[in-house]
Amino acid sequence: MGYAGNVEPQFVIPTLMATPTSAVGGQIGDPRAAEGLGDLDFFIGNEAQENAATYQLNYPIKHGLVDNWDNMERLWQRCIFKYLRCEPEEHFFLLTEPPLNPPENREYTAEIMFETFNVPGLYIAVQAILALAASWTSRQVSERTLTGTVIDSGDGVTHVIPVAEGYVIGSCIKHIPIAGRDITNFIQTMLRERKEPIPPEDLLLVSKSIKERHCYTCPDIVKEFQKYDKEPDKYFRTFEGKHSRTGAAWKCDIGYERFLAPEIFFSPDIQDPKHSTPLPAVVDQTIMSSPIDTRRGLYKNIVLSGGSTMFKDFGRRLQRDIKKIVDSRLEANQARKGLEKSGEVTKVDVNVISHHMQRFAVWFGGSMLASAPELHRVCHTRAQYEEEGPRIARHNPVFNAQL
Repeated sequence: MGYAGNVEPQFVIPTLMATPTSAVGGQIGDPRAAEGLGDLDFFIGNEAQENAATYQLNYPIKHGLVDNWDNMERLWQRCIFKYLRCEPEEHFFLLTEPPLNPPENREYTAEIMFETFNVPGLYIAVQAILALAASWTSRQVSERTLTGTVIDSGDGVTHVIPVAEGYVIGSCIKHIPIAGRDITNFIQTMLRERKEPIPPEDLLLVSKSIKERHCYTCPDIVKEFQKYDKEPDKYFRTFEGKHSRTGAAWKCDIGYERFLAPEIFFSPDIQDPKHSTPLPAVVDQTIMSSPIDTRRGLYKNIVLSGGSTMFKDFGRRLQRDIKKIVDSRLEANQARKGLEKSGEVTKVDVNVISHHMQRFAVWFGGSMLASAPELHRVCHTRAQYEEEGPRIARHNPVFNAQL
């Protein structure tokens, strides 16, 4: 969360809540309940994590969709008043939504924003389009276009979303059940199996920091194994830490997991035999199922977004693998139709775009859109809400023909 026009968010907190274990909403057996403050007894974000021993943890959002609306309302309340410290009645709000978000969810969101927080205007933006807009900051982008394929990979799920002229092609969206959390679990399993001397209670956090600091994508997994075996001193790393409770120092080695963990995207069967389609093949299937006149544009502008796409050389490996699939299909078609000369077939341009705003791409795109003067023309206003009710949020007015 943060204010429009900024480059980075002011606050990044986990979408997590801690409520009293005594009762839902903390009304019974709660010392504050007697004073009528029982429903204020909760923590969000990192504070919720710290109070996990005495409070019950709850994730209001699951796989990108709101699961618990009461907790979501409380979360927004703390975000606005405690973190952003703003008066919601004086600010227009821009919220983001995942692809395939049901219209009912948008209605509930509008209801909470206009009824509870009394906001003057609300705009609910699709994450994929904001990520496309954020990619315009990359030096690789010569023309600013809202046609492209967005690969959005965060902590819980990875989506491949084709966007044509700012419209999400909903029927072609594919999702892969592999994301940041799975990579962390994979590293955790490898460390545990190798019996590294890491305290069990610190294992998850250690795995996460190994993933963020030491992992990278390799071009060829077999050659990488050989490199490590030939010169272990050069490639193996040592991780040092202290026991969180006793303060005793410990050391562990980081080896093959440096390149094996991100490899899950390209060879998913090393972690989960049930899911065997690699990410480049999923991207290719998504684009091939899109309308035929959009395909070249979708291949030309493949945009990465989210923390799990930040591995070194991730974009280069993805571009190489997708190009291989596309070129082999073109060659097969050429041979089938008997076109010997390569000049008779136009090559498909495959381009994967990485940029320095990748991690907060959706937020940065939202910041650009919210600071543009057009936002006030296209967002849902309080007057509209009072006249028509929450149904105004079912559709976004931003791509109307009049504009």
